[in-house]
Amino acid sequence: MTPPARVFTVAAVQMRSTDDRKRNLDAAESFAAEAAGRGADVIAFPENVADLRVEGGSGPSAELLSGPTARRFAVMAARHRAWILAGTIALRNGPGRKRSNASILFTPDGTVAAVYRKMHLFDVEIPKRAVFRESRIVAAGDTPVVAVTPLATFGLSICYDLRFPELYRHLAIAGAEVLFVPSAFTAYTGRSHWTALLRARAIENLAYVVAPAQWGRHHAGRRSFGHTCVIDPWGRVVAERARGTGVVLARIDLARVARFRRELPALSHIRRELLGRRRSSA
Repeated sequence: MTPPARVFTVAAVQMRSTDDRKRNLDAAESFAAEAAGRGADVIAFPENVADLRVEGGSGPSAELLSGPTARRFAVMAARHRAWILAGTIALRNGPGRKRSNASILFTPDGTVAAVYRKMHLFDVEIPKRAVFRESRIVAAGDTPVVAVTPLATFGLSICYDLRFPELYRHLAIAGAEVLFVPSAFTAYTGRSHWTALLRARAIENLAYVVAPAQWGRHHAGRRSFGHTCVIDPWGRVVAERARGTGVVLARIDLARVARFRRELPALSHIRRELLGRRRSSA
C-alpha cells in the first residue's frame, strides 16, 4: 500500500435530518458537492443521515449493504473522488427484527472500505429531558473497526460510543490516527458533555477527532445539539459549526499525530492488561 499522505482535508457535515429520506439524501448530495468543491479528501456525515424519526416509531426501513441508500453514498464517493463516511444507515441484521446502526466508509471509487456496527446503544431515561430505547429496534455490534487507508488509519465509532473510552483505546492500540464520531447527540446532554468528551478522546489517544453532528429540531420530540467539530491530537478545537446546517473543513496533519505521540508517549505506557480485566471476587 502507498505510504500514508501526511496532510489531507476532511469535511464534517452538520445536518438536520427528519423522516423525509429523499429530502435528507438530497441535502447530503448538496453538502458533498460543496465539500468536494472546497477540496475535501474525506467527507463525513452524521448519525441517522438518511432518516431520523420519532422515538418509539417504526424506525427507518433496514436495507442490505447493497441497498439504495448505501448505493447513493457509493455513487457520491465515486462522483467526487472522495472518501465518504455515511454517518449511519439502518442495515438488515440477519433474519431477526432488529437492525444494525451502521457507519459505512466508501473509497473514492465507491467501494465499501469498512462497516462499523454501533456497539453501545443509547438506552437512557432522563425525565422530561431525554428518554430513548435504541435497543428496542437495534442490535448492538460486537467488533471495533479500524480502516487502514492511503490517507491515514481511521477508527470508527458512533455517538453514544463516545462515553466509553475503552473502545477508543482499542482503536488507538490498533493504529487509529483519526477517530470519527458521527452523532445525533441530544441538545440536553450535549450542552454539558459533547465537547468535553470529544476533547478527552482526542487527548487520551493523541488522535484527531472528527465529529459530524445532527443539529436542531427534527420533530416535536427530538432536538440535537449540533456543534460539529474537528479536534486535534492536543485537544484543541480546530474547526466548528455550532448551529445551522453546513460543512466544516479542517486540515489533518499526520505529522502532528506522530510528533505528539513521540513527545508524550502515553500510548506506549498503556497497561494493556487493564483492558478487559475482570473484577476479582472477594
